[in-house]
Amino acid sequence: MAYFYEEPSRTFGEYLLVPGYSSAENVPTAVSLKTPLVKYRKGEEACPLEMNIPMISAIMQSVSGDKLAIALAREGGVSFIYGSQSIENEAAMVRRVKSYKAGYVVSDSNLAPTATLHDVLELKAHTGHSTIAITADGTPHGKLMGIVASRDYRVNHTPDDASVTTFMTPIEKLVTAPENTSLHDCNNIIWDNKINTLPLVDAEGNLKYFVFRKDYDS
Repeated sequence: MAYFYEEPSRTFGEYLLVPGYSSAENVPTAVSLKTPLVKYRKGEEACPLEMNIPMISAIMQSVSGDKLAIALAREGGVSFIYGSQSIENEAAMVRRVKSYKAGYVVSDSNLAPTATLHDVLELKAHTGHSTIAITADGTPHGKLMGIVASRDYRVNHTPDDASVTTFMTPIEKLVTAPENTSLHDCNNIIWDNKINTLPLVDAEGNLKYFVFRKDYDS
């Protein structure tokens, strides 16, 4: 059954919303989405832990790994690393996230000078990275002795038991920079020297970070 309205009907197009006063400070870049992450006494103290964007990833194995945690942190969010794994693996994930510094990469592929090509190939298959730091003790921050890249050996030509010291690029031939070198200066050094990898070392020659051309290009 049809119904007839007695009063006039209106459409949105018939109305004009008059904007209020807006100062020069009221721009999108001035908007803050900062959100407290933990409980605190509002008005009495500052929140000890805040996010710059109100976004958290679920504590699930298929969601919150170290890569997503880093990506979210770069945007101001937070990720909860899942606990359905060994404590050692969980701690390693957290360590990778906490040690991340945009543009500066802590080496996760490291060998001692006693390693062989067989060790290089095994490590490359495990990490998927072709640049391997050769440090005195085989740790990420040991004294840098040289670098092994895929161009330094031929899989079907170099013997499996060949020592990395026989085909690595030794520290004497590497272009390095101090650990406090800015990312801008690092990129200039990479460009000027036509290299793909720039190791950053401390005063004692210990490896701190890598800066890669591929990260600069992207």
